[in-house]
Amino acid sequence: QVQLVESGGGLVQAGASLRLSCAASGRTLSIYLMGWFRQAPGKEREFVATIGWSGGSAYYADSVRGRFTISRDNAKNTVDLQMNNLKPEDTAVYYCAARTYSSGSYFTPAAFGSWGQGTQVTVSS
Repeated sequence: QVQLVESGGGLVQAGASLRLSCAASGRTLSIYLMGWFRQAPGKEREFVATIGWSGGSAYYADSVRGRFTISRDNAKNTVDLQMNNLKPEDTAVYYCAARTYSSGSYFTPAAFGSWGQGTQVTVSS
């Protein structure tokens, strides 16, 4: 099992930046892929970004590409999401996710087996 804990959410104004961090523990050597998803009130959980745990490309949703950057630190077992130029439509609960197998979509929440508790990001206009 992999345990995930997010931190770094908050309330900011449009145009500001926030950095989210996700700390992984447990069977971290078995992680294949990690990602960030978000869920706004009344909406389904949606893909934000994913990155290979041991290398490989990062992938981004069209809505955040060029503004958000996902990065990993294998020594610290962390995955961060740097969010710049935040917009009110970025308001959501942000979740860190991990999976230990290579098959499956990189963009679908159902393809990830481990989840954090979520951290709230609120962007005011």
